[in-house]
Amino acid sequence: MQDQTVQIDWRDGRVPVSRLFDDPYFSLDDGLEETRHVFLAGNGLPGRFGGDFHIAELGFGTGLNLLVTWAAWAAAGAPGRLRFTSFEAYPMAPADRATALAAFPVLAPLAQTLCAATAGGLGRHDLAPGLMLEVITGDARATLPQWAGMADAWYLDGFSPAKNPQMWEPALLRAVADHTMPGGTLATYTAAGHVRRALAEAGMEVTRQPGFGRKRHMSMARRPG
Repeated sequence: MQDQTVQIDWRDGRVPVSRLFDDPYFSLDDGLEETRHVFLAGNGLPGRFGGDFHIAELGFGTGLNLLVTWAAWAAAGAPGRLRFTSFEAYPMAPADRATALAAFPVLAPLAQTLCAATAGGLGRHDLAPGLMLEVITGDARATLPQWAGMADAWYLDGFSPAKNPQMWEPALLRAVADHTMPGGTLATYTAAGHVRRALAEAGMEVTRQPGFGRKRHMSMARRPG
């Protein structure tokens, strides 16, 4: 994978689909509820917010996961900071991001802030008091092993393992495990057996849980400690 802007098609005029991977960026059923079910509930959020909490993500995409997390963090009113680090090989064009996020009017104020901050490019942005976003562009197989951070929670939101197998390689999943705090967690929409096995082999305690919408199952994992 290379760092380049992704080309988008639109399904029903509102759901962005990557031409490269032929996969939608969020659920055709309800992208907002999918994020809440898979990534928030899957990581025990917002109940764990507080102190200096760090979320890391594979696949920034539209930024929807960030916005849903931001809204939950703000509503929780927990003291401390929230850091959100995302690894993205194919950044979405700013205009496409704005169009995609317009499908979620409840998040409009946050989306406007995000789109304004990233209009000139991704990277590091202080989006609100106590909230820092960093998007690291490039192939995560190269950038994640070099990352100095440790996450309390991971969102694994790359395109489907069947269509983007590079994002689900055992070495990359081991790097995710290695960059998870003891007691930290991860969640992903996929329950593919090879993904769960790779996470288990990397030392994570993996469970399969009910998925969202058309997906019967999803995966959650915890690093012992």
